[in-house]
Amino acid sequence: MEFINLTPENLAEEHLCCIIRSKKPHPGVEAKRTWLAERLNEGHVFRKLHEKAVVFIEYAPLETAWVPILGDNYLYLYCLWVSGSHKGKGYGRMLMEYCLQDARERGKSGVCMLGADKQKAWLSDQAFAQKFGFETVDATEYGYQLLACSLDGTVPRFSPAAKRGEIDGQELTVYYDFQCPYICQSVELIRQYCGERQIPVSLRLVDTQQKAKELPCVFNNWAVFYQGKLQTVNLLDAAALKRMFQREEGRPV
Repeated sequence: MEFINLTPENLAEEHLCCIIRSKKPHPGVEAKRTWLAERLNEGHVFRKLHEKAVVFIEYAPLETAWVPILGDNYLYLYCLWVSGSHKGKGYGRMLMEYCLQDARERGKSGVCMLGADKQKAWLSDQAFAQKFGFETVDATEYGYQLLACSLDGTVPRFSPAAKRGEIDGQELTVYYDFQCPYICQSVELIRQYCGERQIPVSLRLVDTQQKAKELPCVFNNWAVFYQGKLQTVNLLDAAALKRMFQREEGRPV
């Protein structure tokens, strides 16, 4: 059971965990690699099982994390994922304990993460996190929570803009960055789906930390608005898009 952390020296060669079936260079993986290259020097941590598997944790200092969350001296946990045959072997526990110990050794005030009233895909398992002392410290009126494991009694909070979860535009609007390797293909799917049906869409690349901090919704690397309201932080396929339009408009698309 050997784990390694990605570094500027090994980033180009190491497998990035999420997409494991692609034998050719994958645009999403390379976009993530480029994004990571600029983050590692900011204290960003990507720790993984040293084999070709989906077993990893990814977190960063809250001050430099690309999320609209305010707080001092925290770490933000983007993703903790253990998949397939690697489940049930204690890897998730070891990765979470590593993150919490890292926070203690850095003198951090705690670790926080995005959650929801009901567990959602593409968010780390909040029931698992609660076993390590994570509690809800802030919430939005549209169903999302900020969970924190405080080490000194202080807690972070969502930015005022993130708590609104609304924008002025009514068209389908997607905010995204390249932290997740699946985002490239999701963006292209939405562009194609909407183009074929002549559905107006605005795809907004979040390409700076400042843009991420000022977003009008919770954000973990992806957020979808329609008719001015946040619909989901989950990646969308054609079926999910169709369901969303049917739900909001009451008609098939």
